[in-house]
Amino acid sequence: MNSSMSVCGLRRGGRLIFLLALSASLGLHAQTLGGAAGTSATTALSPPVAVPLAPSPGPTGATSPGGSATTIPLLSPAPLSSAKLNGPVVARSAGDASGEVPADTSGGARSTARDVTPLAVTEFQRFVAETTGRTLPLYGYDLFSGPDFQSLKNVPVSADYVLGPGDEVQLKLWGSIDGDMRLMVDRNGQISIPRVGTVNVAGVRASQLESVLKGQISRVYNSFQLSATLGQLRSIQVFVVGQARRPGAYTVSSLSTLIGALFESGGPAANGSMRSIQLKRDGRTVSTIDLYKFINEGDKSADARLLPGDVIVIPPAGPRVALTGALDTPAIYELASPEEPLGKVLSYGGGTLSLTTPHKVLVERIDPTRSRAPRQVEERALDAKGLQSAVRDGDVVTLFKISPEFANAVTLRGNVAAPLRYPYKPGMRVSDLIPEREALIAPDYYVRRNMLVQFESGRRVSDSRVQNEVKNLLEEINWDYAVVERLDRGQVRSQLIPFNLGRAVIEKDPASNIELLPGDVVTVFGVSDLPVPVEKRTQYVRLGGEVQTPGVYQLTAGETLEQVIHRAGGFTHNAFPYGTVFTRESTRLQQQKNLDLAVRRMEADVNSQAIEAVQSAGTREKTDFLQANLATQRTIITKLQSLRASGRIALELDPKTNILPPVVLEDGDQITVPNIPSFIGVFGAVQAETSFLHRFNFSVRDYLERAGPTRDADLDNVALIRADGSVESGQSISRGWFASWSGDVLDKRLNPGDSIFVPEKFDKRSAYARFIEGAKDWTSIFYQFGLGAAGLKVLRN
Repeated sequence: MNSSMSVCGLRRGGRLIFLLALSASLGLHAQTLGGAAGTSATTALSPPVAVPLAPSPGPTGATSPGGSATTIPLLSPAPLSSAKLNGPVVARSAGDASGEVPADTSGGARSTARDVTPLAVTEFQRFVAETTGRTLPLYGYDLFSGPDFQSLKNVPVSADYVLGPGDEVQLKLWGSIDGDMRLMVDRNGQISIPRVGTVNVAGVRASQLESVLKGQISRVYNSFQLSATLGQLRSIQVFVVGQARRPGAYTVSSLSTLIGALFESGGPAANGSMRSIQLKRDGRTVSTIDLYKFINEGDKSADARLLPGDVIVIPPAGPRVALTGALDTPAIYELASPEEPLGKVLSYGGGTLSLTTPHKVLVERIDPTRSRAPRQVEERALDAKGLQSAVRDGDVVTLFKISPEFANAVTLRGNVAAPLRYPYKPGMRVSDLIPEREALIAPDYYVRRNMLVQFESGRRVSDSRVQNEVKNLLEEINWDYAVVERLDRGQVRSQLIPFNLGRAVIEKDPASNIELLPGDVVTVFGVSDLPVPVEKRTQYVRLGGEVQTPGVYQLTAGETLEQVIHRAGGFTHNAFPYGTVFTRESTRLQQQKNLDLAVRRMEADVNSQAIEAVQSAGTREKTDFLQANLATQRTIITKLQSLRASGRIALELDPKTNILPPVVLEDGDQITVPNIPSFIGVFGAVQAETSFLHRFNFSVRDYLERAGPTRDADLDNVALIRADGSVESGQSISRGWFASWSGDVLDKRLNPGDSIFVPEKFDKRSAYARFIEGAKDWTSIFYQFGLGAAGLKVLRN
């Protein structure tokens, strides 16, 4: 703004306008305090704005000569400095001649950011904890333990709000006069409007503000419109005293109420009352609020608007009782009077539950008139009389759950379609609870059966898959044994009453079809829950290879291998019964267990030898030799650990007669009959590991001559692995862990499908030689564990 414009402002608006324009042109600033810490913010005065005014009427209604427009310097919204403020900054009006600093709304005596002070534990809480074993909270105090309370800011002002010093009025004018002003109410309760003068607004309600201002401005101007709203509101100081969590002086918004100030101060302390908090003004009680009504009913009728200098008094807590047991809100409650009805106290926490028994409630009471044993226990009921009975200070009320007993229920569980509780009817028997066989089919049977055809694209259907699915599809019922569990109330003990399920459900035999009583539990077992005799189980075997009709067959009790093969149509003309592979799951598990035990023993022996080698170490050459030897031993053990038992049982058939032994089959047995082989396998320490055509007059020696043993071949321990799963070795060993067969294996004649294994020699100088001498005959190991030629190949490689 140049100086000529300032002079113009002096001529048209008087001295006050000139001073304002001059201040703006010189860049002067007004300072406002921002927060209790004295942080300042800068408010810049805007240059004067030319505002056309209507002709000013004189005292007699005449207009000013020429009717020219008048320039009024206005205060634009003040930009805040970049400094961080502790509270809001209020810009003063240019017409505020009082020089009053705006009221501090940052919190003043105390910060509005709430640090949640934990409640102390009261003596009554400790007493209840010692009595009940539970630490109960004080009811309602967690209301003040939530997030920080935000003071009222930028909220609509109610119509009955009364203006006072420190409030800001935002005045907008248009028509014959244009203007946008922010005017601060000074300590005299006035605002100053340029060319209009001061207007007393203290005590004016917000709903009356526009009419008051319009009346004053119309004395100078006409043909205009205005809008008057409240901007930044004043702050007031109140005091929170007594048993408050954080007592002290608080600077709050002029819109604050009693409840808002309680949130600011953190509410009552542990020993403070929630039932009779008082608001005092000028030495008299203005309002008394019961926070229980506010919490439970949302009743704010006792909440009052605060005025400067108000005092909030939180008195000590009144009588307290403890509620514990079967209710949703166990806590310590404060009474509004020395005694209250039990029902009313229960209502504070939401009342009783449907799970609370109405027949019994215990009240532990302190009788101070008794010098010895002042504590007593009373038993009441939650009926009309009991709910009206009084509780008083120090009472501990315990509520109980209803009994879990069913009055008319019989329970069915176990291997059934619907394990549930069923209603009891007089004369009810087992057959009434299980009326048909379908009640014993578990629902997951149908789920598994339906899944058999799910996602079948590209999936082969094999006999082994069918066998597994058939075995696992349905859990079979134990028809011979089921039990009724019954409570003997006379002896206070449980009874087990067994009965035959088949006779009860199918035959309706009165001896087994037991009459039931309320509370009985009927349990149905499956054949896997309690092992049943073999003939009562459904068993399946898998038969494959060179038989007329391979497949999965259901066994009858005591059925043998020969009978099952006969049922399958017998052998084909290409069958090789001598090489029949017969495996059994129970045998496989036992073989694997024995193999793991043998390997652990070998490993322990090797570790023991390693310790001896370290302790007796000599020259470097000897030490290197021992280390290499131990490494070889551990390699062999590692290979043994990778082997898995097959579960094969050697049938030891006579290759000339092929008479099958009378082996009784078990569930899960697998029989595979190969076709007639034409080769003899030779592998191990030979020049050519290969298969040779079987020749009836050839011995082991003949095949070895054709294979060509290597220089390290140990011909004294040649193993002959027969096609029927048996193994013959070339040396008799009577010591060590295992025993083998005697005889010169090199002269043995071979049958089709037999294999020859030639091991390598071990260094006799090593400490491992004793181990080899005791367990080198791997043939006995592989025979006992059903590993066969495949296992020897793993060891060889």
